[in-house]
Amino acid sequence: QVQLVESGGGLVQAGGSLRLSCGASGSISSINAMGWYCQAPGKQREAVAAITRAGTTNYADSVRGRFTISRDNAKNTVYLQMNSLKPEDTAVYYCRAVGARLDSWGQGTQVTVSA
Repeated sequence: QVQLVESGGGLVQAGGSLRLSCGASGSISSINAMGWYCQAPGKQREAVAAITRAGTTNYADSVRGRFTISRDNAKNTVYLQMNSLKPEDTAVYYCRAVGARLDSWGQGTQVTVSA
């Protein structure tokens, strides 16, 4: 019912910045929260940042102070501003939308941070 498309990934040097975008379509009103997850090779997918319908944000300790999640409701888009990137941030980043009877994932976008 909700389709998500991520963009904005790429290759960046350590210390650089990227902004990921997640565009949502479909039953937007059913979304209660959205988040960003990362999955590095051989690792479990883990939460990076989330934002609720009320606007409350939550961050993984590893990214707090460096990453910022935000949204533009008019564009049905959630962003992840990633600053001071580290090689450890290298992963595929996925967008997720959750709500009552809803759990949708995007296809992912690759972020590679070189040393």
